[in-house]
Amino acid sequence: MQHIYDKLTPETAPLKTAVIHPTDENSLRGAFEAAAAKLMTPILVGPEDKIRKAAKDANIDISAFEIVNTEHSHAAAEMGVQMVKDGRAEALMKGKIDTPEFLGPIVSKEGQLRTDKRMSHVFIMEDPGYHKPLYITDAAVNEAPDLMMKRDIIQNAVDLFWKIEGREPKVAILAASEKVEPRQQATLDAAALTVMSLRGQITGAKVEGPFGMDNAISKKSANLKGIFSDVAGDPDILVFPDLESGNIYFKSRVLMSQAPLGGVVVGAKVPIILNSRSAEAEERKASAAIALVASRSKTRAPKKP
Repeated sequence: MQHIYDKLTPETAPLKTAVIHPTDENSLRGAFEAAAAKLMTPILVGPEDKIRKAAKDANIDISAFEIVNTEHSHAAAEMGVQMVKDGRAEALMKGKIDTPEFLGPIVSKEGQLRTDKRMSHVFIMEDPGYHKPLYITDAAVNEAPDLMMKRDIIQNAVDLFWKIEGREPKVAILAASEKVEPRQQATLDAAALTVMSLRGQITGAKVEGPFGMDNAISKKSANLKGIFSDVAGDPDILVFPDLESGNIYFKSRVLMSQAPLGGVVVGAKVPIILNSRSAEAEERKASAAIALVASRSKTRAPKKP
């Protein structure tokens, strides 16, 4: 994730980040390494005895970190949201806690962290088999998004891309086929989203679909199938039809090709770092870097005239 780190300067202030229920080595080490790299100022939120025991067992020095003691993981999630509302934290990071429990207080109306768009997740991956960083969405939050949810998912990813890369992205909407097939809803949605982009319902990006994975990634494959497009073979953002397909894709690339990645939840008022409980420290650190760059960036996607 070097291209993300390269966007930081010594003047970039770390994000005050509430790390929710960090009671295992992975979440503590991720917070420790992100703090050492000046990406975040961690505030450890959860049962203090469990946090200190995990740190001792893993030989991680947390003496410089603030600890906010809570009774259990659910209380930790609620406390983290309250800390954001009070201005005590600028971001949230998931520790050893189930995703629904972590997200529950965040998406609730009482949490006051929602915006007018649906929240979604974006991974940024540096795949050795591709010529530039790939933004992947949504592989972690929205299980079976409908058309209007997909519109928000795309716009969220485009907004994040502008904050980090500062230019117009090319967006490929994926399906099992590059042709519109009435019995394949993903192809119908992709075609509709393409038109929606042309008419200003998605802004700041060149959006096309449907694409099969082969003709999205390979211009040669696209041309052989009669697809001649600026997006084909050169997308910046891959939009998967559902969580299952996106999740399978990114995990296969990470495990089989050792592709570095990090990711954040976007569409909320603050960055939300949502790593798997099995995610190692480097992924958590990269996610913290993405959250920091996006949060401090002043670049925004252009809106419809």
